[in-house]
Amino acid sequence: MANEETSLVIVESPAKAKTIGKYLGNQYRVKASRGHLRDLPKSTIGVDIQGGFIPDYRPIPGREDTINQLVEEARNSQRVYLATDPDREGEAISWHLKELLNLPDSKALRVTFNEITKSVVTESLKNPRAIDMDLVDAQQARRILDRIVGYKLSPLLWTKIRKGLSAGRVQSVATRMVVDRENQIREFIPEEYWLLDAILKCEDEKGFFTARFYGTTDSKLELGSLEDVEMIIKAVSDSPFTITGVKRTDKPRSPSAPFITSTLQQEASRKLNMTPRRTMSIAQQLYEGIEISGKGSVGLITYMRTDSLRVSAEAQDAARNLIVSTYGNTYCPLQPRIYKTRSGAQDAHEAIRPSDVTLKPDDIKSDLTNEQYRLYKLIWSRFIASQMSNAVYDTINIEVSSAGYIFKTTHSTMKFPGFSVLYDNSRDDEPEDKESLPVLYEGESVSLKELKKEQKFTKPPSRYTEDTLIRAMEEKGIGRPSTYAPTMSTIIDREYVVKEGKSLKPTALGEAVTALITERFHDIVDLKFTARMEDSLDEIEDGKREWKSVLSEFYTDFDRALKDAENALQGVRIKVPDEETDEICEKCGKKMVIKSGRFGKFLACPGYPSCNNTKPLVIEMPGKCPKCSGRILKRMSKKGYVYYACERGMDCGFMTWDVPVKENCPECGLTMFKKSGRGYNKPFCTNEVCVNFLPEDKRGYKRKTNSSISEESDKTVSVHPSEDKKTAKKSGTASKHSATGKTSPKRTDG
Repeated sequence: MANEETSLVIVESPAKAKTIGKYLGNQYRVKASRGHLRDLPKSTIGVDIQGGFIPDYRPIPGREDTINQLVEEARNSQRVYLATDPDREGEAISWHLKELLNLPDSKALRVTFNEITKSVVTESLKNPRAIDMDLVDAQQARRILDRIVGYKLSPLLWTKIRKGLSAGRVQSVATRMVVDRENQIREFIPEEYWLLDAILKCEDEKGFFTARFYGTTDSKLELGSLEDVEMIIKAVSDSPFTITGVKRTDKPRSPSAPFITSTLQQEASRKLNMTPRRTMSIAQQLYEGIEISGKGSVGLITYMRTDSLRVSAEAQDAARNLIVSTYGNTYCPLQPRIYKTRSGAQDAHEAIRPSDVTLKPDDIKSDLTNEQYRLYKLIWSRFIASQMSNAVYDTINIEVSSAGYIFKTTHSTMKFPGFSVLYDNSRDDEPEDKESLPVLYEGESVSLKELKKEQKFTKPPSRYTEDTLIRAMEEKGIGRPSTYAPTMSTIIDREYVVKEGKSLKPTALGEAVTALITERFHDIVDLKFTARMEDSLDEIEDGKREWKSVLSEFYTDFDRALKDAENALQGVRIKVPDEETDEICEKCGKKMVIKSGRFGKFLACPGYPSCNNTKPLVIEMPGKCPKCSGRILKRMSKKGYVYYACERGMDCGFMTWDVPVKENCPECGLTMFKKSGRGYNKPFCTNEVCVNFLPEDKRGYKRKTNSSISEESDKTVSVHPSEDKKTAKKSGTASKHSATGKTSPKRTDG
C-alpha cells in the first residue's frame, strides 16, 4: 500500500514516464496510459445525433490491465497529476482519465510540459490547474465531426464504388487538392518563349561575361517567337554594346524562423527524406526523452506540435551566449530575433527548439540513432541559426545597352556568412552563380562575342510532394499541426494517392471518390468551408462557441446532402477506370491493366473473360543487375517480404534484400545498393573485387542462415495467386550473390 502522501503522475508514454520519474522524488509515482483509454466504439457510430450529439465513450478493448492498474494507483494516491501532452488531444486524454478513474475535481490536477526538463517539470507540478473543458470540447467536436463524416459517408462509397473505402473531412480535401493539381497539369497548354544571351568580351583582356536580354529602357519585353528573337539579333549584331549601369549593393539574407510542426515536416522531407509520419515519430522520441551518457533520460526538444514562432527569453539568451562563445560577437545580432506568428495560429506553445542548446548534436551522436541524430541536428541548427546575424552578399547588377535594347546580369558573392555557417536555408530550385564577373565600369565599351538563343516552353505546375502539400494546406487553413502527418499517411494508405519518387499523383480510385464527393457533398471537400470549420473548432477552444451548436449547424446540411445523394444514386455503381500499362498481353495483344486482389496489385488482361491472362506487377528499380546488366525488379515473397531480383530470374540468379539506388560506384561503375529500412542508409558497393565493397556482415543486418534464405526464396510467389508456378519459382531463386546478411525486413524504403 502506498503512503497516503504519495502522488500519482500520469503521462502518455513509458519513455516520458521514465524521463519525468528521474526528476521527481519518492513521493511521486509516474505511470503511462499509452494514449487514450476510452473512445467511441468502432462497431457503431457511437454518437446519439438525435439526442443532441451525445457521445458513447467506452473503455478501449484490450486496455483493461492498464485501466485496472491506474484505478488502483489512483485509489492509493492523495493527488493525481494528469500530465498528458499539452494540446487538445492531450487535454481530452486527461479528461477521459479523470472520468474513467472517477476522480473528484479536488484530486485531478492538470499539468503540462512544453519541454521535459527538471526545472519545467518541477515548476509545473507546483502550479497545477483544472482541466480546460474548452480544449476538451474542441477535441470532442473534431472527433464527433470526423466520426459522423466517416461513418455516414463511407458506407455510401462502399455501395457505389468499392468496399473498404473511407472519407474524412481533412483527408478528402487533401485528396481533392492532389486531384485538382493533376487536372491543372492535364489541361495545361504550353506557351513558347525564347531566351537570348549575349556573351560579351571586356576590354583590356579582362575576360568574358554573359548578359540576358531584358527589354528596352522603358519596359521588359517577352520574346514569344523566333521572329522576335531574330529581330533583336539583327538590331544588335552590328551595334556597339556599352555598360550603362553598374549597381553594387550589400544584400542581407535573414535566417529562417525556428521550426513549427509544418515547417519541420517540410524540411525533414526535403533534406532528410523523412515522411511526415516518421518525422513526428522521431520528434516524439526526442521530446519524451533519450538516454544520454552521464545524464540519464533527457528530453531533447520542446513540444513538437505547434504553430507558434514564439520563443522564451531564456532560450533566446542561451542561444545568443552559445553563438558568441562559438562564433564570436559578429555572428550575434545586437537584439534577439523575434519572429511573428501567422494570424490564426493557436499560439499555445513555443516554436520547436532544443531544450538545452549546450547539448550539441555531435556531442551526443553516440547516444542517438541515426534518424534521431539527423532530426535533432536539423532542429538544433535551425534554432541556433534563427538567432544569428544575417548573411551578407556582395551583389552586382550590370546593365548593358545596344541598339536601344537592354541586357542584364546579376552576380552575388558571399561577403559575410552569418547564420549560413550553421544552416543552409536555400531551396533546391534556387539558381547558383557559377560565373564570376570581371571588374566593370559604367560607360565602358564591351564587344559582342556571341549571341545564344534558346527556345523554351512554359511548364505545368509541379505535382505536390508531401512537404509542398502540407505547406499548401497550412496556407489555406486546412487541418492543424496534429493532423498533417496522419492525413498524408491516410491518403497514401487508402490508395487515393500514390508516390512517384517524391511526387504525389492521384489514382483512378482517388479521382473517382473525389468526383463523387465533390458532386454530392461539395462542402466536405470545399477548401474554404473546411478552413472555416477549423476556425470554428478554434473558437470552441477559445470559449467563443458552444461545441454542440457547431455540430448541429454542420449536420443539418450534411444530412440533407446524404439523403439527396442516396436518392440520386439509387441503382448506380461507379466503375473505377483500370490503370493501363505498356505491358502487352502475350495471349491476345491488348495492353494489360493493373488490378487489385487479396494479395495486392497485379497485371490482368482487360479482355476477360475471353482472355484470363494475369501477371505479377513488375516494378523496375534503378540501376542494372551487377551480374548480367539486366533490369532489377522489385518482388514480394509469400510472407510479404520485399526483395530485388534480376529480370532474367534463374538464368541469371541474382537476388538481394538490399535496395538498388540510382548512383553507380565511382570506382567500378556497377550499381550500388543500400540497406533496406526507414531513414537514410549510406549506399555501398557489392562488387567483391572493388575497393568500395562492403561485406555482408558490415551492412548492419543480423546474419541469416543459408537454409532460411533457401526456404524464403523457394516460397517466393507473385503478388497474384494465378501466376504460373514455374515463373514464381524462377523469379524467387536465390544465389550466392544474395544479401544473406539480414533477416527478412518487415518494411523497406525501396
